[in-house]
Amino acid sequence: MKKIVLGFLITSFVFITACAGSLNHAGADNGIAVKQLAKSTKSWDGEYLPYYLDGQPEVTILRIQIPAGAKLDMHYHPVINAGVLLKGELTVIAEDGKQLHLTTGDSIVELVNKKHYGKNEGTETAEIIVFYAGIENKPITIK
Repeated sequence: MKKIVLGFLITSFVFITACAGSLNHAGADNGIAVKQLAKSTKSWDGEYLPYYLDGQPEVTILRIQIPAGAKLDMHYHPVINAGVLLKGELTVIAEDGKQLHLTTGDSIVELVNKKHYGKNEGTETAEIIVFYAGIENKPITIK
């Protein structure tokens, strides 16, 4: 099963890379621009991302809004995920005290299997889009 999932991921990567390359080439003529926001083998705290789990891959994309002054509960993600902060500010705090402060336009490769929480210390609602590379019928977040 790992070979099937790995094959799927490699095929997807090659396709996306080819499309991005085509857009970059085509963009010279029609104004399309492609900007890589994140590419990493590590989460924001510098730890290597885990190998993918066995099972049917399932991608989840969430738009999360966190009001000014709000704090998320401590939680962890058993799957690889990454996001882009569309609006506002957000601080992510790991259980070991490490912190990452995001502002509008920043990307994040999130912690996996490590407890953390986020808080909005800004004056406006923070809005983030997060992409989860999960496994069908398995949770993407655990409190």
